[in-house]
Amino acid sequence: MTDIRPYLAEAIATFALVFIGAGAILAGNDLVGVALAHGLVLMAMIYAIAHVSGAHINPAVTISMLVTRNIGAAKAVLYIISQLIGAGVAGFFLKAIFTGAPASLNLGATALGSGVSFGTGILVEAILTFFLVFVIFGAAVDKRAPAGFYGLAIGLVLTLDILTGGPLTGAAMNPARAFGPALAAGFWANHLVYWIGPIVGGIVAALIYNGLLLEKQASFPAAAAKKGRK
Repeated sequence: MTDIRPYLAEAIATFALVFIGAGAILAGNDLVGVALAHGLVLMAMIYAIAHVSGAHINPAVTISMLVTRNIGAAKAVLYIISQLIGAGVAGFFLKAIFTGAPASLNLGATALGSGVSFGTGILVEAILTFFLVFVIFGAAVDKRAPAGFYGLAIGLVLTLDILTGGPLTGAAMNPARAFGPALAAGFWANHLVYWIGPIVGGIVAALIYNGLLLEKQASFPAAAAKKGRK
């Protein structure tokens, strides 16, 4: 029987990220407030479920883990489905609660800023997600990192990314974050930006860190032979 706990954890955590993040927009917060809402809820959810599912909370992160063989393909697909379900449910809760929000906000869905082209949007999302996934690998995947600070580091980089990229693309860095409000609002303008950019940026960051910066541990026979030569 499949253990549903990791998938449930991913769905709940992604629900929280979308509900709090997009909800902060609908509640009228400025850019700083929106950035802090996203960063703080992500940090809290990471500490809440990292020991259950690894706290991906983002299809781009799951795909980055897949290409670096930190998760199997079948499990990765179920993670992404769980994340999208959590995001979609959050979008409809936002629709039911924020009934008086301006229609122009599209339930907090991410959108390209004035003068930002489709291609530029992809580039911005790729760069922002590169930073996010790079920090995830450096703070959480790499066992040499200081213990216990990964949630804080990841929450902070999300906050900083939104402060810079929010006016340009909405700074989703996460296909699920874009998907939930878009589904509930029926707002799909430039939606592919929030899949292509984060996935590409995440994969590049994961491959660079995993291939060039992560310390590879020798297998048991190799390690034993090296020890015997000393």
